[in-house]
Amino acid sequence: MYPAKKKVFLTLGAILLLTLACSITVMAAEGDAEYVPAVYSTFWALVPPVVAIGLALITKEVYSSLFVGILMGGLLYSGFQFETTITHIFEDGIISVLSDSYNVGILVFLVILGTMVGLMNKAGGSAAFGQFAAQKIHNRVGAQLATILLGVLIFIDDYFNCLTVGSVMRPVTDKFKVSRAKLAYLIDATAAPVCIIAPISSWAAAVTGFVEGEDGFSIFIRAIPYNFYAILTIVMMIGMVIMKMEFGSMRTHESNAVKGDLYTTPGRPYGLAKDELTETKGKVIDLLIPIISLIICCVIGMLYTGDFFSGTDFVTAFSNSDASLGLTFGSFFGLVITIILYQIRRVLSFSDCMACIPEGFKAMVPAILILTFAWTLKAMTDSLGADVYVAGLVESSAGGLINFLPAIIFVVGCFLAFATGTSWGTFGILIPIVVAVFENSNPQLMIISISACMAGAVCGDHCSPISDTTIMASAGAQCEHVNHVTTQLPYAITAAVVSFVTYIVAGFVQTAWIALPVGIVLMLGVIFVMKSMGNQVDENK
Repeated sequence: MYPAKKKVFLTLGAILLLTLACSITVMAAEGDAEYVPAVYSTFWALVPPVVAIGLALITKEVYSSLFVGILMGGLLYSGFQFETTITHIFEDGIISVLSDSYNVGILVFLVILGTMVGLMNKAGGSAAFGQFAAQKIHNRVGAQLATILLGVLIFIDDYFNCLTVGSVMRPVTDKFKVSRAKLAYLIDATAAPVCIIAPISSWAAAVTGFVEGEDGFSIFIRAIPYNFYAILTIVMMIGMVIMKMEFGSMRTHESNAVKGDLYTTPGRPYGLAKDELTETKGKVIDLLIPIISLIICCVIGMLYTGDFFSGTDFVTAFSNSDASLGLTFGSFFGLVITIILYQIRRVLSFSDCMACIPEGFKAMVPAILILTFAWTLKAMTDSLGADVYVAGLVESSAGGLINFLPAIIFVVGCFLAFATGTSWGTFGILIPIVVAVFENSNPQLMIISISACMAGAVCGDHCSPISDTTIMASAGAQCEHVNHVTTQLPYAITAAVVSFVTYIVAGFVQTAWIALPVGIVLMLGVIFVMKSMGNQVDENK
């Protein structure tokens, strides 16, 4: 009882202290002019996400921590007026984000993928693939490398990557006793980091859209070698798997997994998602055909939303695509193809297929709840002018220390994405500033700094408990969300520190041919040093 009470007191204490501190600086707006909160575009705009993240890490409880952050945002916005606080939280927050067509599309995509996973499990496709993979994969290293390979191959979209890789590889990693926390890390580290260096992806489309007045796609291509965090994360991940090296709390999770406990903690948030592993007629094609159909349909769906079939060229269509709508279209047709396949092969009855729809929804309830709260927290942060505050900080630092600016931008991007939980929002804030500062003075440093924006955004997104990609990775691995965050954080910070040093080098040499090899050597050196310190998992029971 004592630890539980301690967590409650910590939460209430944090709320009380912040309320007292904020009440000193907050004043209610008056008059008929457009309402602007007194703390707009100040440090206080970043308090709500910081509170939510801090409480989540301290209490290990996500839902209440996110809601406390949302409540703080509402209080700061309203000047501690009860009616305005409630109205802002629900009308401008929860209801608004759930009325947004982009967000609803993502939720529909989640439910359909949950349904498809349920169908593949019930039809026996997942079990058949697990048996097939067991013949080709012989140890834990092979299972993890196969997960990384699949994650790299699915570079179209990070949401799609997280849930698809998780559903396909979970039976395999479970068989070879890879912890759910490690699976979540492998998924997360091959989602955004791969998408941000893939020219044909929803992330590339987002970045090119923020580079106004320039050839956005060309700049994105030129920036790839300077995206140090993404590249070094992949190097680090593969290096640690091959050398069987783990550190931090992940080492505990992996050691326990070898002994048979894949979770380590009591949390089983996806307990409703039951895998049907009874005897079926399922074969490997009952998993491969649905997954391949899903990939093809999602690509076609994204191209359709970018007007590819109306004469727009492929690259432009992808750049202009609506990822949410395209993934919704694609997943729907992937689901239809899957149901038709199972009817033709007679592995499931039609009524069994329909029964998987509510089961798929149940399986995704934790992810949907966390996403809804995370989106609402972002809405609170936006209403307080966090983007304006951070943009001012970056512009004020552009005057001096030009060669250090890529490293500075990387850190600012990390912090902003960590606090807000959004990479794309970070792109939108920082990239236009970088272009304005450098486009007429130093085009090469502009490319490096744009890469630093992207790398910092991905890093902060990778670390943040309120990031949608982090939430999706937890859902894909069916891992307790706080476990995923706490085990991944030391790895992400290690890659971030090496990336920061590499950006300092890049700011002076201004060529990837020198900076990138330096970063890779530093990263491998860190891995070797940590291994020599005894950070190795004993795979013998």
